[in-house]
Amino acid sequence: MLRRGAFVCFLLGMLIILPIVLLAPQPVLAAADSYVNRYLQASEPVALELDSEGHTRLFSAQDLSAGKVLFEQNCLNCHVGGANLPDPTISLSLADLKGATPPRNNINSLVAYLREPMTYDGTEETFWCRQVPESWMPQAEIEKLAAFVIRAAQKAPGWGVENFES
Repeated sequence: MLRRGAFVCFLLGMLIILPIVLLAPQPVLAAADSYVNRYLQASEPVALELDSEGHTRLFSAQDLSAGKVLFEQNCLNCHVGGANLPDPTISLSLADLKGATPPRNNINSLVAYLREPMTYDGTEETFWCRQVPESWMPQAEIEKLAAFVIRAAQKAPGWGVENFES
């Protein structure tokens, strides 16, 4: 009889505690990726160029971490460490992004490139990079991806260089 009473108490306790645990607000993934904090030096929000007129926007470590995940899921096969496997003479370094026609060294221009990929000299569409329509990656996500690439080009050791020991 004592066992049955203990079991009933256990079940009642579970019925009370379980909904509280399951329905309690779960913490959002607030922790940023350690790579972003360490190598991109983004423990505080960083201002990145939005356009060629010099407007900037702040991107948090969480934004850059989300961009890193998107990069890993969609771009890493061809752009390991900021390299460019289809054309190794052009990387995702800041200098190469800036040297493209049109330049791709700010958020809006890199997003425009990802939406409609063109050759480095801007003369024709490229078949090397996939077109990323809004239906596949909404504007907020693609901007985080672009922010990760630009911040990595600014700060990540070895990003887009031939010698990864830089």
